[in-house]
Amino acid sequence: MVLTEILARNARMYGGKVALIEREPEKKSRREITWRQFYHQANAFSNALIGMGVKKGDRVVHLMMNCLEWLPAYFGILRAGAIAVPLNFRFEAPAISGCTNLCDARVLVFGPEFTERIRAVKAELDQSVLHYLFAGPAEACPEFAQPCDAVTADADPAEPEVHIDPGDGAAIYFTSGTTGAPKGVYLLHRQLESACYVENRHHNQVHEDNFLCIPPLYHTGAKMHWFGNFIVGARAVILKGVGPKAILEAVSEEQITIVWLLVPWAHDVLVALENDELRLSDYSLDQWRLMHIGAQPVPPSLIEKWQRFFPGQSYDTNYGLTEATGPGCVHLGMENMDKIGAIGVPGFDWECRVADESGSDAPAGRPGELLVKGPGVMQFYYKNPEATRSTLENGWLRTGDIVRKDEDGFLWLVDRKKDVIITGGENIFPVEIESFLMTHRDILDAGVIGVPDERLGEVVAAVVSAKPGRRITGDQIREFCSAMPRYKRPRRIFFDEVPRNPTGKIEKPKLRKKYADFPAGQTGS
Repeated sequence: MVLTEILARNARMYGGKVALIEREPEKKSRREITWRQFYHQANAFSNALIGMGVKKGDRVVHLMMNCLEWLPAYFGILRAGAIAVPLNFRFEAPAISGCTNLCDARVLVFGPEFTERIRAVKAELDQSVLHYLFAGPAEACPEFAQPCDAVTADADPAEPEVHIDPGDGAAIYFTSGTTGAPKGVYLLHRQLESACYVENRHHNQVHEDNFLCIPPLYHTGAKMHWFGNFIVGARAVILKGVGPKAILEAVSEEQITIVWLLVPWAHDVLVALENDELRLSDYSLDQWRLMHIGAQPVPPSLIEKWQRFFPGQSYDTNYGLTEATGPGCVHLGMENMDKIGAIGVPGFDWECRVADESGSDAPAGRPGELLVKGPGVMQFYYKNPEATRSTLENGWLRTGDIVRKDEDGFLWLVDRKKDVIITGGENIFPVEIESFLMTHRDILDAGVIGVPDERLGEVVAAVVSAKPGRRITGDQIREFCSAMPRYKRPRRIFFDEVPRNPTGKIEKPKLRKKYADFPAGQTGS
């Protein structure tokens, strides 16, 4: 059953029940739509696209911030038989132009936040884009676009007569670009469908659950975690804002049962609780059954602190990547609390291998590259056969992540293959050092990179930010790190904000660009 059929079924079974809620704390606003409204809005958008000449297989770029209209527009593209191309909202004008033209997109749907970026490259976009649809207030619509509300107002809310097969193309998701230029991951309808079953199997969502969605919907992670609720017709709340108070208020007032957090947001909640800025007794949280984290390595110390504040909650961590249709190819499992720190075991319907440099299976305890195989593995990188050949091998997806398998079969993330630091012939994995630094009571965030060294090739550099109201010095960090083997200790320490992308991953290229050529012997201020 493809996603659009699941939406139609939800409209039949739960038509008058709330499907989606949007909360925007800064504006003190709250909006909602039912499953029937969701279904009709998606169909109207589909028929409007078809009326513009969009045919099955055409690409439609979707560039919007999280909002109540995001998912109906996405499902509308799918229902028209077109291929949805959600773009990262942080993409600047050149990246928007490059991705759009690579896909030969015929339509570009965008929110008001992107008007000037699009205007700056419109001449380039016009090479492929025939229609610009503005998803914002009509009075703010630029002269080169049509308001979405106007084009859908008279569109038929009934399903269009376009047959969708599980083997049809569904979406092109561009990678985050944290390790190079973004690549277009081509997914079929059956791969999107498989993510529904994987997520639901892992977290046992039922119709009565309520999922809090905070991360950007353009990313596979946020949407595919919501899929576990979607497949059982359970509601979800889209929260526009990530402050600790906004999160706890949403959980309390909407009676949220499942929350997916990124590491920085979980840290912020804990800091607010530790500093008595927030009190759990002010909120209704007993129904909150699961907090899970993905998209990045999770320091075990963070979860240990979390459990002290939320002892009755289940916890899970999920490993995934865009090329595997988001999260789920590896997950810890709510029943495996004794393995906190591991990314887990193969997810439902997935297989995993740990391969050494020769391609053979690495023995337990020895690091190797993680390879995964399952129903969510991408078809290919769009118009990039060379990258496809180097990533897909006999059905296996090479993740580029280094892991080790313990004696119980659990996988532990060591680091990105491209982020490994080689100092004096020794391999150093930044994630290990970052996790160690995060155990310091005064450190809020830490990022570790290798910087050039004439004698050793590279040495370890740490970029550290302190918790609000706390102060920490380089000497204190060096003393704290004396518990580590000497070759792993940071030789250079900088005090700065650690840049993270919208899904919480540390943006190592930005750190390298800023600090790789920093004069030796100096530290940040």
